[in-house]
Amino acid sequence: MYKLMKGRFGYAVRVVGVSQSRWARQKLCHQNERDQVRTVFVPVLRHYSSLLPARGNLLTLPGPNYGVPSRGIGMLIARVLRGALKIRYLVLGGSLAGGSALAKTYEQWKEALPDTKFLESIMPSQEELDAVRSTLISYRDKIKNAVPEFTLDPKLKELGESRYDQLMLWFKERLDDAIRAAEEEKADSAGIFSDGEILTLSGVAKFPTPLVKDFSSDLKQHAISFSAMGSAAEREREKAELLRLRLSQIEVELQEKTENLTKELSNLTRENADLKQKIEANADVEKDLQQRKVLLESELAKLLKENSDVQSTLVQQETISEKYEGLQEELMQVQLKYQKEVERLEKENKELRKSLMLKAGDTAARKKIKKSLIDMYSEVLDELCDYDSSYDTQDHLPRVVVVGDQSSGKTSVLEMVAQARIFPRGAGEMMTRAPVMVTLSEGPYHIASFKDSTREFDLTKESELAELRKEVELRMRNSVRSGRTVSHEVISMTVKGPGLQRMVLVDLPGIISTVTTDMATDTREAIRSISQQYMSNPNAIILCIQDGSVDAERSNVTDLVSQMDPQGKRTIFVLTKVDLAEENLTNPDRIRKILSGKLFPMRALGYFAVVTGRGNKEDSIQAIKDYEESFFRSSRIFKGGVINSHQCTTRNLSFAVSECFWKMVRDTVEQQADAFKATRFNLETEWKNNFPRTRELDRDELFEKARGDILDEVVNLSQVSPKQWEEALSKKLWDKMVTYIFENIYLPAAQTDNSGTFNTTADIKLKQWADQMLPKKCVEVGWETLEDEFRKFMEHAKNSKDHDTIFDNLKACVVDEAMRRHVWEDKAADVLRVIQLNALEDRSVNEKQQWDAACKFLEDSVKEKLQTTEGTLREMVGPSTKEQWMYWYYPTEDQKKRSTVKNELEKLLVSEYAHKNTLSYDEVTTVRKNAQGQGIDVDNEFVRETWHPVYRRHFLRRALSKAYDCRKSFYAYHQGLEGELGVECNDVVLFWRIQQMFKITSNALRQQVMNREARRLEKEIKEVLEEYGYDQDKKEKLLTGRRVMLAEELKRVRQIQEKLEEFIHSLNAEK
Repeated sequence: MYKLMKGRFGYAVRVVGVSQSRWARQKLCHQNERDQVRTVFVPVLRHYSSLLPARGNLLTLPGPNYGVPSRGIGMLIARVLRGALKIRYLVLGGSLAGGSALAKTYEQWKEALPDTKFLESIMPSQEELDAVRSTLISYRDKIKNAVPEFTLDPKLKELGESRYDQLMLWFKERLDDAIRAAEEEKADSAGIFSDGEILTLSGVAKFPTPLVKDFSSDLKQHAISFSAMGSAAEREREKAELLRLRLSQIEVELQEKTENLTKELSNLTRENADLKQKIEANADVEKDLQQRKVLLESELAKLLKENSDVQSTLVQQETISEKYEGLQEELMQVQLKYQKEVERLEKENKELRKSLMLKAGDTAARKKIKKSLIDMYSEVLDELCDYDSSYDTQDHLPRVVVVGDQSSGKTSVLEMVAQARIFPRGAGEMMTRAPVMVTLSEGPYHIASFKDSTREFDLTKESELAELRKEVELRMRNSVRSGRTVSHEVISMTVKGPGLQRMVLVDLPGIISTVTTDMATDTREAIRSISQQYMSNPNAIILCIQDGSVDAERSNVTDLVSQMDPQGKRTIFVLTKVDLAEENLTNPDRIRKILSGKLFPMRALGYFAVVTGRGNKEDSIQAIKDYEESFFRSSRIFKGGVINSHQCTTRNLSFAVSECFWKMVRDTVEQQADAFKATRFNLETEWKNNFPRTRELDRDELFEKARGDILDEVVNLSQVSPKQWEEALSKKLWDKMVTYIFENIYLPAAQTDNSGTFNTTADIKLKQWADQMLPKKCVEVGWETLEDEFRKFMEHAKNSKDHDTIFDNLKACVVDEAMRRHVWEDKAADVLRVIQLNALEDRSVNEKQQWDAACKFLEDSVKEKLQTTEGTLREMVGPSTKEQWMYWYYPTEDQKKRSTVKNELEKLLVSEYAHKNTLSYDEVTTVRKNAQGQGIDVDNEFVRETWHPVYRRHFLRRALSKAYDCRKSFYAYHQGLEGELGVECNDVVLFWRIQQMFKITSNALRQQVMNREARRLEKEIKEVLEEYGYDQDKKEKLLTGRRVMLAEELKRVRQIQEKLEEFIHSLNAEK
């Protein structure tokens, strides 16, 4: 609308979709004129494509059993010597272990005895007991012969008759001794006492005690009987009286002393009873201790005896150990000797194999060489790499999966097994970013190649080794997409060479514990996921690589391996960098624990120690092997018996891994073949049920069929007649140029006052148009016409009975890509420019038929533009009165204003029929005033905007009326009498020139299309098809659906099953 109001003459409407196109036609034209403007609308179509569905999970099979690998005759002597030494070692070890166990048992028994230190606080010490004993003895000596015979307290008898009798006898003896002493004193004192009368005192004591007072002198003094002085009677009375007095005194004294003694005895008795209880308790403890002491002494005697035996055994052991070390050294020398002999024989065998293979290669032209087992097996694994099944038939074929922490040496181990440094390496940087499957096989030359490439790298040349490492690194980096650090895509390569052990190894990215800033955030989880995916295969052999130069507690891989294979039935543990471990570890027993499976929380079939380098990247494989052999020959770990000879060197490791690999293959390959056979049956049944009358075509076969259909449609372009081409080109040219012709040529020329000025203006405009933009626009029209015709054929093919919708996306994408690439020849525009300038120079219409055709062309063109302009005016002024009454449409306020202004402008045009295309200021003011008189207030710009479509309609009606008048003016034009008759037909001549130019241009474009551009388009379509044929992702994106997926899976399962059966047949034949 903006262009119309600015004075431009018509425009094209671009709509999106069918519904908008239908709505636009209803708005812009009447019912009977819709077909005339149908070509104005350019629908826009969009195409979509689906993505390939995700792949499913795989199936799990039980693990296999393992056998014991057999040895050759070359190890016979080593076996005999090892058996002899083993017996001595067992005897010596048993004696040492027995002595240490006995000493340990004695210490444990000694520690089990109860603690008797608590008795020290209860019982008196030995010094106190000795002091009491000596005091009692001294009191006994003092009281001896000091106490006369007297009668003791009857209460003392309660202590016991036996003790009482003993004390009575003791006191009597002491009393007799006292009497004898008194008599001797009497004799000395001149006869104070009588000759034979002696008073005898009787007394009893329980036992002699040191607490009784020494009173022997008093007893002697009062133990004399006196005789009478003078007469006998008086002497007797005096004697008796004195005796009674003396006895009463003695009795009082004795009574007092007895009471004191009784008290002292009662105290002593109590103390003695307490002491006796303590002594009895101490006696029990001493008895128990004595018994234990006896037992301990007997045990100690036995231990001393056994220790002496152990000492003697140790002496013998030292001699045996010296002999053992000598025998071990001798055994190592013998083993190295035989190993060198075996290597020499292997080298000769390699040369023989090489010569045989070269001989077979010479006859390959006459007879095809049969593939080796490992190559056949590798082909099966390659087929299974991208296999996906909805029936959960997983890939459970054996592989050797190499896992380990980052920089633990797993890639170096693989290189030692492959005998070539084929992988890139970096200092501390992650180099393995994707799984690398390496197939090792025998061959005459040491070469390597990738699965998808025919180039072979000579591994004996350092330059080609460097190129191979660079290629591996490039493939790894290309496999990583979308900002990720690691990839699941498998890089498959084959290494052949004399003497290589046949097996398939998969090198995985190293397990990390920390994600650095230059890695994706999910790198650690992605690496663990890849490792778990490969190790979850129940038939995969896990080669667990552990760095021996770092602390065992820093290991991440051992926990992961123990989770995936807790029983260790398919795990082989490899300790790398043993030379660094020997330097760093002060305790060789730690290495022994690692290689015996007692340090890490995991189990394994076997444990190996290897040395994979000296830290120099430039070292060759042979130099590393020599260093490894020399290290183990002089290592104290090997000499000290920490590891056995069969547990070291990568050579022994490769033999062990190869044996386990082929054992696993023989045990499981037939189960996998049966599983794929069942999967094939299920897929074939599904195909028969869902697509019973359709041939099984996989994605490649479907693509080839689509290629043929597209090329057939290109050939159909040659069946288009020249007339059809020219009509299509002319119509397309007019649709492209009509707006420019009216807006930039016809309208400016029609504003002139006379025919001369009209023709001059028209010539200038036509010249500029033909020189600048017309040829290029015509080339674009030719290209678009070619595309439209080709798409018509493609759409027509869709409506055929045998059309297959599965090809629609592919065909549309191929056509779009080919059209995008197709470019018209550059010289075509120059040729067209010359032709068009010559055609536009011709102003004479020589025939009445040409004149009528030009008039009709002018009429049709003006009618078309008039219809468009009236539609624009209808939108500006709103619905008519009829539409308001019939359809309940109502104009807006703006439309009411436009309608009022339009009516005023139409009055202006009626008053001045030949009005110019612009309004003067006075005319604008007049229109505004008239509108204000009707209650409508508008500005000058509003009036001018409404003027442009109103004047355009007025001009086109005048032009259409002039075209009608010119129909009968051919002869006046031919005779030059137009001015005299008052008819100006310059418009008809102008449109005749344009029509003639379109005809000539259409003919030239048709010739270019039929002669050159159609063939060039066919060539470009073939190139696109060729590129898509090699682009598997494109084919998967464009050829989708369950039918395609099922056919693809059937094809893949058949190939896998056939290759498995071929491999099993060859494997059984080799057995």
